[in-house]
Amino acid sequence: MIFDMHTLVRRGADGDRLLEPARRSEEHSPAEGAGRIAVLIPCFNEAATIATVVRSFKAAVPAADIYVYDNNSTDQTISLSEAAGATVRREPLQGKGNVVRRMFADVEADVYVMVDGDSTYDAAHTQRMIGLLRAERLDMVVATRVARESDAYRHGHRFGNKLLTKAVAHLFGNRFTDMLSGYRVFSRRFVKSFPAMSRGFEIETELTIHALELALPVAEIETPYSGRIQGSVSKLNTWSDGLKILHLILVLYKNERPLRFFSTIAAVLLATALSLGIPLVIAFIETGLVYRQPTAILCTGLVVLSALSLVTGLILDTVTRGRREIKRLAYLSVRAPQSD
Repeated sequence: MIFDMHTLVRRGADGDRLLEPARRSEEHSPAEGAGRIAVLIPCFNEAATIATVVRSFKAAVPAADIYVYDNNSTDQTISLSEAAGATVRREPLQGKGNVVRRMFADVEADVYVMVDGDSTYDAAHTQRMIGLLRAERLDMVVATRVARESDAYRHGHRFGNKLLTKAVAHLFGNRFTDMLSGYRVFSRRFVKSFPAMSRGFEIETELTIHALELALPVAEIETPYSGRIQGSVSKLNTWSDGLKILHLILVLYKNERPLRFFSTIAAVLLATALSLGIPLVIAFIETGLVYRQPTAILCTGLVVLSALSLVTGLILDTVTRGRREIKRLAYLSVRAPQSD
């Protein structure tokens, strides 16, 4: 498949993937003085690339404030960031989610650009992303990664990203094609109403599901994605971080879709009880005797647990609706993004 780097990917209300040629970059360029822009770069041992990232985003968005949030680096990340002109702050709690939580809480701006410090993302697309966010009054624009080189993605990461993206699409809605992208632009409304509960690399999943759960206006833009340069090492572990992300999806599914979650459990328990109990019922009708009493007791317990699971789902569904309303009100309490 050949990708056009200037193709805009949008998601309709029904989740259909709509492609259309992107407008000229001038149409989506943010006007000077239209609002404060902050570029947020979470970092951990990125001395090989951080100076390049800071300089490229200073050139791409001259009006932006560049913040590097260091997460206990043991190399020269801090000194190189300062030398490149970034404002450096520190977050001692290890994990990207902890860094994002701190960045979102501390930094005041109207538009936020979040990007990794590994120099794999293209800073030249930032203006288009910011312009689209403002022109269409969106809350999040995600840079969908299109690999420049065949080895830009590790095979395990590519497969895991597709699998997790499809899982989220099935559970919460099909509006994103690259759920784990670390290059995003946010409105102030999104940032200041996002609860940020994750501690590690599962933060991108939480950002995505938050947008889906509240049906926020979002878009995607395809951008080139490069491999890491020599001396730069990925901090993402394919298996352990993949399992953490999968665990987060299951937890959020339980929390945000409790009726469906507990109804599924109830159905499995009831089906098991019926498969074990029907032969006992047939034997009782034919002989008037109850054979295999332990099995009969087990079936009774499974039916009770099935009923309890269903009731739990009904109760938690009501609680979740109220919690979702509170999230929505918190989101609406922040002023809307301003179009140019």
